[in-house]
Amino acid sequence: MHVCTVKTKPYGGQKPGTSGLRKPVSVFKQPHYLENFIQAAFDSLPGREGATLVLGGDGRYFAREAAQIILRMAAANGFARVKVGRDGLLATPAASCVIRKYGTLGGIILSASHNPGGPAGDFGVKVNTGSGGPAPEEVTGAIFERSRAIESYRILEASDVPLERLGESRLGAMTVEVIDPGRDHRELLESLFDFDRIRDRLFRRGFRMVFDALHAVTGPSARVLFEERLGAPAGSVRHGTPREDFGGGHPDPNLTHAHELVETLFGSAAPDFGAACDGDGDRNMILGRRFFVTPSDSLAVLAAQARHARGYARGLAGVARSMPTSMAVDRVAERLRIACYATPTGWKYFGNLLDAGRVTLCGEESFGTGSDHVREKDGLWAVVFWLDILAASGRPVAEIVRAHWREFGRNYYSRHDYEEVDAASAAELMEHVRAAAPQLAGRRLGSYEVASGGDFRYVDPVDGSVAEHQGIEIRFTDGSRIVYRLSGTGTRGATLRVYLERYEPGPGRLDLDPQAALEDLIALAREAARIEAFTGRTAPTVVT
Repeated sequence: MHVCTVKTKPYGGQKPGTSGLRKPVSVFKQPHYLENFIQAAFDSLPGREGATLVLGGDGRYFAREAAQIILRMAAANGFARVKVGRDGLLATPAASCVIRKYGTLGGIILSASHNPGGPAGDFGVKVNTGSGGPAPEEVTGAIFERSRAIESYRILEASDVPLERLGESRLGAMTVEVIDPGRDHRELLESLFDFDRIRDRLFRRGFRMVFDALHAVTGPSARVLFEERLGAPAGSVRHGTPREDFGGGHPDPNLTHAHELVETLFGSAAPDFGAACDGDGDRNMILGRRFFVTPSDSLAVLAAQARHARGYARGLAGVARSMPTSMAVDRVAERLRIACYATPTGWKYFGNLLDAGRVTLCGEESFGTGSDHVREKDGLWAVVFWLDILAASGRPVAEIVRAHWREFGRNYYSRHDYEEVDAASAAELMEHVRAAAPQLAGRRLGSYEVASGGDFRYVDPVDGSVAEHQGIEIRFTDGSRIVYRLSGTGTRGATLRVYLERYEPGPGRLDLDPQAALEDLIALAREAARIEAFTGRTAPTVVT
């Protein structure tokens, strides 16, 4: 074995987004493309000589080949040890757990999250730092600058490392340690929640659940967690075998893409509880019998009920949400007299707040919730948290949420996604809204009076860093609002996201269909942004 220095030339467009570098598989399979990015990442991580790295991902197409390349490059770049998940699998929150537990330099996560997989699908690489969270902007900026100037990369000339067996092997001077991809994470969850209570009060009394792993990374660990440790009936975990193309499905846990689970929970013989996680295990969807819990409501309920969970009985330091996420959790924070922060979209913005001890729980409307136990959103954590609440309260999901609405009011909320829109047209639309929004203050749009409008600007309360142009918000005097934002997670064209929210204080009108409750706001949002004129679309691709 010897180290090769391979001459290369920069590729354009290797700037990591909020969740790393995501591109179609065909882009990553270009000669030297992956190697360039990994070398740029290694060059931007000081202290790698003799350090430990964590490696794994969601098992999507090209991940096996990519993992072997990264292992050989890590050996050539001076790492002493790499902890890699068996078969290259490691859910994003599990990777964060391992990084934090063993104090590693950081990790490389091979995932494009909820994006489709397979040869015609997407691939992604995300760099996490020693906190366990996504690399902050100063690191991703350094990686991008290095990728623009790279002239060579280092790689060990060696055979593939067997990743199917637990244990250690040598790759040059580096140790490769193949680990159980779910063990450390499951142990962490057991320290936070009362597994005995869940088993005794739910599953030993005939409680039925369905967990849909969507042929993604959480399947094997979910079987151990729910069926073996917590006592759920065998077969409670569906689609639990990871596949490179996610079984031909879209590994996004929402009402559209997890339709089989939705049909089961709204069917005649519905179980008590349903949940799903996405491709890399950081997102979650929660369902009760014939009842859907919006991610925004889920965050608010978890905050309100946290005192029942062993790991949060001490109380919450604060909560945080992304700006487009509904303000339901704000009302809980006000009642609890704790701080509530609104951040830009992207989990990395929660990192400083968590590290500084300012918040305990955080979440995004895009089906992501988490806490200070790791530095990523955590799908399985959210599912177990809900099971713990159900066991503590003895009430079904729908009753818990409706009781929450009666106490705090309901924030009717929805997100309309217009996917794969022409990027130039989407940019023009946003510029139109950006110019118009500040001029709307004091005007009436339909039955609503505009209170304010403009771009969301975030000043980090910990380090003072500033993030501009993080979404355009139009607020109305009754507390309703419309938010427009271009998503950074797609790889083809642009995804326009329109967020709609209206507050109903109750006690009446708490059980309307959200699309009906928001009908007038939906029409206003389309008209104000001239969505059809700019995009040619008469309806959204996905409604959640």
